[in-house]
Amino acid sequence: MLDRIRIVLIGTSHPGNIGGVARAMHNMGLADLALVAPRCEPVTADSVSRASGADHLVNGARVVETLEQAVADCTLVVGASARSRTLPWPMITPRELGGRLPAELAGDGARVALVFGREDSGLTNAELQRCHAHVHIPTNPDFSSLNLAAAVQVLAYECRLAWLAGEEAPAEEPGQALATHEELEHYFAHLERTLIAIGFHDPAMPRQLMARLRRFTLRARPERMELNILRGILSDTEKLAPPRDDT
Repeated sequence: MLDRIRIVLIGTSHPGNIGGVARAMHNMGLADLALVAPRCEPVTADSVSRASGADHLVNGARVVETLEQAVADCTLVVGASARSRTLPWPMITPRELGGRLPAELAGDGARVALVFGREDSGLTNAELQRCHAHVHIPTNPDFSSLNLAAAVQVLAYECRLAWLAGEEAPAEEPGQALATHEELEHYFAHLERTLIAIGFHDPAMPRQLMARLRRFTLRARPERMELNILRGILSDTEKLAPPRDDT
């Protein structure tokens, strides 16, 4: 189970934090690290020193430009967030996250990404809207800021507890394959294109329509086959849509 959990860091600005995250991951048996547009050189003397024996994770981290690239093959994407948002998203605690993992990872090809934002500003709203759920660590409200490595350590610990509990539980039958992040993003693009074609959605006056549809769909956790059905409906709808006069 642990080998199918990916830690994703976005815009990390200090190499020491990357090393600290690697150490936290290795402590708990996680090994899949992805860095999205880091604002520092990942492999330095500081990051290797802070890794304290987990420098193989620093050296082996996958560096990509976008969140989409980092989580394309994942079936559950959870963003770590400490801020309330204008459009509420499903929010879970670290313990609830751990409790969900055995079922989430039971399916064929299932993979989970835990996404952490920049040290100074966290995740953007756009990034959070690409997550199925948000996880909030219930810190002291008078001093809620956590070091990046400490935040990763908390969630990695819950992942390990879930894995240990799963080792003692009877194996579950694998479910149907869930849609990956990449497949969902193709669906959202198809959905928006179709809604524009039938005149239901005006990009000039979006009214958070696509954000709300994204939240609804991600909450539903569609299987790959279900998403294919929805895309088939969209394709036939596009064929029936009247030509648009853009003049």
